[in-house]
Amino acid sequence: MILPIVAYGDPVLRKVCSDIDQEYEGLETLLSNMWDTMYNANGVGLAAPQIGLPIRLFMVDTSPFAEDEDLTVEEREQLAGFKKVFINATIIEETGTNWAFNEGCLSIPDIREDVSRQDTINIRYMDEEFKWHTHTYDGLLARVIQHEYDHIEGILFTDKISSLKKRLLKGKLTNITKGKIQVDYKMRFPMLKKGR
Repeated sequence: MILPIVAYGDPVLRKVCSDIDQEYEGLETLLSNMWDTMYNANGVGLAAPQIGLPIRLFMVDTSPFAEDEDLTVEEREQLAGFKKVFINATIIEETGTNWAFNEGCLSIPDIREDVSRQDTINIRYMDEEFKWHTHTYDGLLARVIQHEYDHIEGILFTDKISSLKKRLLKGKLTNITKGKIQVDYKMRFPMLKKGR
């Protein structure tokens, strides 16, 4: 089932999310609905706060990036096969060179900005079977995970841009909050009684 994506301005996007355990009711259905929602909106990642749930859960499928001809064959192969659920994740360390990449977000449609992030992360998380994993990721894979991880920490990519750019985007962000934007997927706007 496709769920509405929560728009910029909703307080749930600013919450530091809570861990869940194996008793979390309806997890299998929730994961299925989140995949449907993400693919319907042509996303490569989706975090639980984006559908209104303040829990430490996000998912990533980087296969759309595998079409990018600017990447090496090895990078494209890595991105093509990467589809994962992250539960109760903690980034242990971020290392390497800071690099800028143009990011967008399903909760902040029609806004894209260059965001600087370190290129390597070490992350500890549970999969959907609640088994622990610790992995190191780099490059575009690390970036997508960092972006989704920020969501469960109450951080948006617009928090990482310069104050000047934030001021320039203020009107656009206000319009998103009010639902004054055209999107081709279901959204819930904080300043509208009913999402569309």
